[in-house]
Amino acid sequence: MARVSVLGAGGWGIAIANLLAETDNQVILWKHDPAAVKKLILTRRDNSKLRGVDIHTKIQITHDMDEAMDDREVVVLAIPTQNVRRVCEKIKSTGKAVPIVVSLSKGIEITTLKRVSEVICEVLGDEVADRLVVLSGPSHAEEVSRKVPTSVVAAGKRHMALVEVQHLMSTANFRVYTSEDIVGVELGGALKNVIALAAGMLFGLRLGDNTVGALLTRGLAEMSRLGAKMGAKEETFAGLSGLGDLVTTCVSFHSRNRFVGERIGRGEKLPEIMSTMTMVAEGVPTTRAAVRLAEKYNVEMPITRQVYEVLFDSKSPAKALSDLMSRELKSEVYC
Repeated sequence: MARVSVLGAGGWGIAIANLLAETDNQVILWKHDPAAVKKLILTRRDNSKLRGVDIHTKIQITHDMDEAMDDREVVVLAIPTQNVRRVCEKIKSTGKAVPIVVSLSKGIEITTLKRVSEVICEVLGDEVADRLVVLSGPSHAEEVSRKVPTSVVAAGKRHMALVEVQHLMSTANFRVYTSEDIVGVELGGALKNVIALAAGMLFGLRLGDNTVGALLTRGLAEMSRLGAKMGAKEETFAGLSGLGDLVTTCVSFHSRNRFVGERIGRGEKLPEIMSTMTMVAEGVPTTRAAVRLAEKYNVEMPITRQVYEVLFDSKSPAKALSDLMSRELKSEVYC
């Protein structure tokens, strides 16, 4: 049994907190908003984040970061990427010892182009790197909360921290593999959201399976191409955090990024879509970051570029698809 804090009470935070509580760990669930915490304590659920799922009765809920960080062995960050820095600053301000940190975020910080693990180490100190694990893979909170069999990958620098997290989080229905490729696992989890936006646009345009199959294949090529330039292992993108998460996020009705893309494909504009959402579609800010990273590392990412132009330059999805299909012809080995 471990003393664990889950910071972030969105759908993924609730699902993971429940998973940990059900294996007899002592779990605290933290949310920054006192009023929202009061409501969660009373109702033990948040239907706007994870419909129909009760928060385990053993889970303590708090808005007090000092309480959340008190005498913890593991801290799980279930925070939208663009908020990770601010939450880490709150952690640091408590002056409490920082134990093993598990990051569930799938994105890139837009202001710095840093991966989430880099942001965590920058704020909490480089010494945290040995106790930092990133978790990614095809894992919708809606399914994990219903005990649908799920496999993910945990990546980190130190074998001992990886094994501890692997054993802590593995259950009969939630299998955790390990990897030492932090860069690849994080980039796979982040970049697949951009391709999922494109997949949603194709569904919104009512196009066929052939088109989606081509998108996933060439999207994976873009992801692995950038990843290799940034120091990742290309084979990581064939794994759970790459291909596995890409397929799941692009085809699932649970996917917020596919949902946003589909509405754009039907003719809606991004600002009106975002104004109606209660949860974060990480692919939107990640698209901005991915385009800048492609420019920085001189990597060709045509799908990502077209998604950017649709989201932020008012280009129509149909025109974006036409431009992709009319590009210079190449051999498929041209990655």
